[in-house]
Amino acid sequence: MTKLDVGGEIVSPPRRRLRVSPRTAWIVVAPFAVWAAARLAGADGAVPLGGVGVALMTGTPYVAATSLLAVAIARAARRTAVIVVAVAASVLLAAVVLPRAAGSAPTATGPPLRILTVNLFFGAGDAATVVDLVRRLRPDVLTTQELTHEAVEALDAAGVARLLPYRHLEDGPGPSGSGIYARHPLSAAPDFVPEGGHHMPRARLALPSGPPVEIVDVHTLAPLNAPYTAQWEADLAALPAASPGVVRVLAGDFNASLDHAALRAVLGRGYADAADATGDGLTATWPANRWFPPLITIDHVLYDQRASAVRTGVHRVAGSDHLAFYAELRLPGRI
Repeated sequence: MTKLDVGGEIVSPPRRRLRVSPRTAWIVVAPFAVWAAARLAGADGAVPLGGVGVALMTGTPYVAATSLLAVAIARAARRTAVIVVAVAASVLLAAVVLPRAAGSAPTATGPPLRILTVNLFFGAGDAATVVDLVRRLRPDVLTTQELTHEAVEALDAAGVARLLPYRHLEDGPGPSGSGIYARHPLSAAPDFVPEGGHHMPRARLALPSGPPVEIVDVHTLAPLNAPYTAQWEADLAALPAASPGVVRVLAGDFNASLDHAALRAVLGRGYADAADATGDGLTATWPANRWFPPLITIDHVLYDQRASAVRTGVHRVAGSDHLAFYAELRLPGRI
């Protein structure tokens, strides 16, 4: 028997790589580079198209994620310049977004302060759900926005006064009203916001122990057009800075995300964002009444940097277009 030796070489066809023209790559990459530059420069409010720039900037987390596609397309173009620009834009966007999912360890050693805030959507938010959240979460403070006269009556009928017996309310028609409910005594403080906006009551909370705490119920105008955007910026600029003699907490519907320069300016006056500090900074809170999940994060609890955030979470309230936001803080031992 003869043994046959079969020789030869197996040849595979070359793998075809995606090729993109440099012109196409630049068209794809340029918007991400412009977006990153605008975000870092805080140029969202400077866009002369009413509230378009402000509205677009809330999408920065989504743009940051999509920028990886731009990097892939730039690599396919095989041009150093477009690759460098794409990578730089992606890295810069990631640097401003990813820390919100990291969180930080609490350092304050004082008593706890629990806050629940909810926008009631023209008073339509289900009062029984809100009171049930108060019963389960046991907040020391409930701040409400878009608190109508009817919503006050509904909350009372649901039993809020038994759980939070103290209140400082500035309820009103439509979206104008707001109100603070508390487990401990409140004393009202003077208003501070410019005329023409929503009510934003503030009050001093007397805790059984720990430093004095001032609560500000925040509800800025939504930046829907140029005049409203100017008022929105004025509302945020009017929010009081942190003060040495009191621990101040700003809680409510800011109609602003951490990607807005106007909100970062508020943080720069001595505050930290509770969701950002606990790693929940990318949890969206609005809109909560659609078939799709909430898209943007505009409800916040900002607290004096001498305090710490321990835990945060969001909760659905039937009838509202916002998720309720809960934050457990740890106050400083002394101020």
